[in-house]
Amino acid sequence: MRKSSPVELALEAFLFASRWLMAPFYIGLVVALLALLGIFAEELVSGIPHLMSFDETAAILWLLKLIDLSLVGNLIVTVVLAGYENFVSKMEVADHPDWPAWIGKVDFGGMKLKLIASIAAISAIHLLGIFMTPEKLDSSKMGWLIAIQLTIVGSGVMLAVMDYIEERGRALHHD
Repeated sequence: MRKSSPVELALEAFLFASRWLMAPFYIGLVVALLALLGIFAEELVSGIPHLMSFDETAAILWLLKLIDLSLVGNLIVTVVLAGYENFVSKMEVADHPDWPAWIGKVDFGGMKLKLIASIAAISAIHLLGIFMTPEKLDSSKMGWLIAIQLTIVGSGVMLAVMDYIEERGRALHHD
């Protein structure tokens, strides 16, 4: 075993401690989640008085907006919890009855797939909302939006395939 020099040990300790610089990012995302909650509440409260006068399309669009905001909130929670757990420090709340089972089990590859799946769902809901509003339907704009959606989904598939290939390679290498 190679013995490290004191300078090398100090540098490695400094680099390892730098992971704590990510904590303010996660705190900032929690603040953004609070702001998103305000937007959700405003949308909910402003839509309720009109609920009985909404036609089917307006009701679906209102619900899609609420679902969209919820998915963005889920995305923020996923990034905060999995990111903190993966890059900063393990959380010591595993005995808590409400602790999500996936926390602590999602590695960076799994986090990428969760993120791209959330982004694809959010994008699909946005696209569906545009499809349901004929006044927003512009063939050039729709073509670009569909191309972007397909790019997001294709990126997700490619990430999943790359993770699968990497996992298979590791499994073959260890056999």
